[in-house]
Amino acid sequence: MNHSTLAPSPWIVRWSHLPAPGATVLDVACGSGRHMHWFAERGHPTIGVDRSPEAVAAAAPFGRTVLADIESGPWPFAGQAFGAVIVTNYLWRARMADIVAAVAPGGVLLYETFAAGNETVGKPSRPDFLLQPGELLVACAGLRVVAYEDGYLAEPDRFVQRIAAVRPASSAASTPPRHPLEPR
Repeated sequence: MNHSTLAPSPWIVRWSHLPAPGATVLDVACGSGRHMHWFAERGHPTIGVDRSPEAVAAAAPFGRTVLADIESGPWPFAGQAFGAVIVTNYLWRARMADIVAAVAPGGVLLYETFAAGNETVGKPSRPDFLLQPGELLVACAGLRVVAYEDGYLAEPDRFVQRIAAVRPASSAASTPPRHPLEPR
């Protein structure tokens, strides 16, 4: 799928107000950078990682890019944390803990990918690439879930799970954090 001609995911757009102004955004499996572009236009420094040289070259105008195969090579961001981590249409369970760990205190994880049931409407259809019911919630157990959906979407037909979750800030504030459900 060529993401260069695609608009950003409506899920990512809907929750893109959650990262702090100027927070660095990591786009995992960034493709040609549609989400890097979205966040860069809103003043966020962006970093994209992908294993495709063509994708990385296409994403380069929107921020820093890293060419890496995160499925068979090391996680290139060990020990680093980001104000937002974005993942769409990608699942590699062996990296899920690294992806969640890359969310800084007060940072946001926006994740959307295919779920069980998708095999009835198209690809991907292999269970390896489909989240099981509640799997994304379990992976984000250390984060505060702001929004979560698991179901069917039409046009194009697909089953997805998606989450917007925030890593609690390390400060012990007397008032609860406010994660707006709508842009201000």
